[in-house]
Amino acid sequence: MSTSEPLILAFDTSAAHCAAALLSGDRVLAAAQEDMGKGQAERLMPLIAEVLATGGADLAQLDAIGVGIGPGNFTGIRISVSAARGLALALGIPAVGVSTLEARAHSLPRPVTVIEDARRGEVYVQTFDGVQAEAPVLLHAGEMGHVVPTAAVTGTGAAATAAIVAKLTALPAAMPLAEAIACIAATRFRDPALPRPAPLYLRAADAAPARDGGPVMLAR
Repeated sequence: MSTSEPLILAFDTSAAHCAAALLSGDRVLAAAQEDMGKGQAERLMPLIAEVLATGGADLAQLDAIGVGIGPGNFTGIRISVSAARGLALALGIPAVGVSTLEARAHSLPRPVTVIEDARRGEVYVQTFDGVQAEAPVLLHAGEMGHVVPTAAVTGTGAAATAAIVAKLTALPAAMPLAEAIACIAATRFRDPALPRPAPLYLRAADAAPARDGGPVMLAR
């Protein structure tokens, strides 16, 4: 494949899915998303290979990688962030971490509030206006009637919230998640101060260290 446009591979496993997209300039060359509750670690690299093959590209041609950093499933986020870091290091290209909340809001009219289902009766919430974004928060779903500052909402928890909170309009995403991550990454990968991708955890229990102790050292 020959192209003068930056070639961006993006992927996400922050929820019960495995998704990837290949972007050249403003064209999506290939994309795929498979719903799955588990198995993302085994499926991610084959899915990436399939998306690259469909798009007529290979890893060596990539200019950058975009990856969803959460919030979401603890294990899923670690899988994709680790893969992005490893690929970026091996290929000598930048990796751009993109919040899944920002990706949900991408290309939608502002202001808009993203409401993502966090399970356990909770939701991840972040509001985006035309200038900046508020800090993302984790809230109980029952609190939503008091905290949504915009009339427009989007995300996997938007429809349920709009059904119980008056005067809210649930908007569909402008594009699939992996494609949005790729589009955002394409605007940032040249930044010399770009930090490496790091998981975004909003639920404290998800980021807590394992409760089991370290290995026991036995004296000789």
